Amino acid sequence: MSGGSVLTSCITVWSGDTNTPENKALQRVVDAALDITGKNLPAIENVYRERCRQRAAAIIKDPHHPAHALFPLLPSADTPDVYIVERLFSSSLVVIVSLTTPRRMNVYHFKKGTEICNYSYSNTIRTIRLNRQRLIVCLEEAIYIHNIKDLKLLKIIQDIPPNRTGLCAFSINHSNSYLAYPGNATIGEMVIYDANNLHSVSVIPAHDGPLAALTFNFTGSKLASASEKGTVIRVFSIPEGQKLYEFRRGVKRYVNIGSLAFSKDSQFLSASSNTETIHIFKLEQPSQRPQEESPTWSGYMGKMFMAATNYLPTQVSEIMNQDRAFATVRLNFSGQRSICMLTIIQKLPRLLVAASDGALYIYNLDPHDGGECVLIKKHRLFNEEGSCSTDNSDMVPSTSPTYAATVAKTSSVPSSSIAPGYSEEGGATHGEIIPEHEFAAGPLLLDDETEFPPVSIQNN
Repeated sequence: MSGGSVLTSCITVWSGDTNTPENKALQRVVDAALDITGKNLPAIENVYRERCRQRAAAIIKDPHHPAHALFPLLPSADTPDVYIVERLFSSSLVVIVSLTTPRRMNVYHFKKGTEICNYSYSNTIRTIRLNRQRLIVCLEEAIYIHNIKDLKLLKIIQDIPPNRTGLCAFSINHSNSYLAYPGNATIGEMVIYDANNLHSVSVIPAHDGPLAALTFNFTGSKLASASEKGTVIRVFSIPEGQKLYEFRRGVKRYVNIGSLAFSKDSQFLSASSNTETIHIFKLEQPSQRPQEESPTWSGYMGKMFMAATNYLPTQVSEIMNQDRAFATVRLNFSGQRSICMLTIIQKLPRLLVAASDGALYIYNLDPHDGGECVLIKKHRLFNEEGSCSTDNSDMVPSTSPTYAATVAKTSSVPSSSIAPGYSEEGGATHGEIIPEHEFAAGPLLLDDETEFPPVSIQNN
């Protein structure tokens, strides 16, 4: 066994039990080796994850391996026609729908490798959404609401407009279990439904044309929408339905919006489409924007231009007053569907982009200066052998100093929305703060059986 194999084997065995300070100390050793050898060495975390994936794939393929029984696969592993997979946060509850039986929903406890129950419906299942309180099943002509604890059917919303794509949005915050779905097939009308109390709340006229995308923020207090034109994105308060923001994605061409996603602190909103550009908008009021310290020629022209909009037709002035993208991503492809998500990785904001070609792209996001986002890493979700891999050849080093400077800048989260938090190891921190919306009524643990319905086969 070579020295490299010994080192990577040790990383595989021990790295999962190390804490953040120990990981940083080990990474400093790798960085020192990089300076000495001048070679591009992978991070220890990447080595650990890749080795675990390789070992798990090898054990799954070997039925005689002593640990083979520890990797139970879902029954759907043998049916590659699965088109809906939804998981309840990080728990073992997984909901699956396949093309073979598109009218049947199968609920699995994948850690135990058992089916909890399955339900059949009158038509093809278009979408499934869930949180800790409710499970939503959207058909083309009806929406079914189940209780997540026992999967009992609570309500059927019937006589909805034809919804062939199953477009709907469901708040992941179980305290605000709001459901949004199209209220009209020809105009952009949104129906807001309270899935906890089982009654309609409001109807919001959002766009002139049919809706194409809907999404809630993490607290369920804001709802973003886009129409089939894809040029304007609007954000509304929930449940009041007041328009808070209006963003213009583009003017020259209509596009198909693939996804909308809020950041956890609701300060940013990302939008992907079938074009090569992903737009990231910043949710801030004009009073929150930094003012110019000294007058400039461009500043005078901007003020004159804004003043002139008061004398223009309403449709023209609305376009002029719409905010443009705060940051953008230029993909190396177009014409494909992509889904984006804003998240925090190692305490830094990142944009994740999953493309239909089976690749996952990770970009940086400068929360203060915006601009062009830089590609950090590309993961090939499936290679020739069907396992995950990291494509280091597509990694683009970030040379922008503005993003690195964001690490040292003070967080802009208001003091009213923060509370004592937890460290990355799961223990209490010493004075560290995290956004209040990251807290739940109770911790969500993978081994907590109360997070799943009881394991009892139930067919309907």
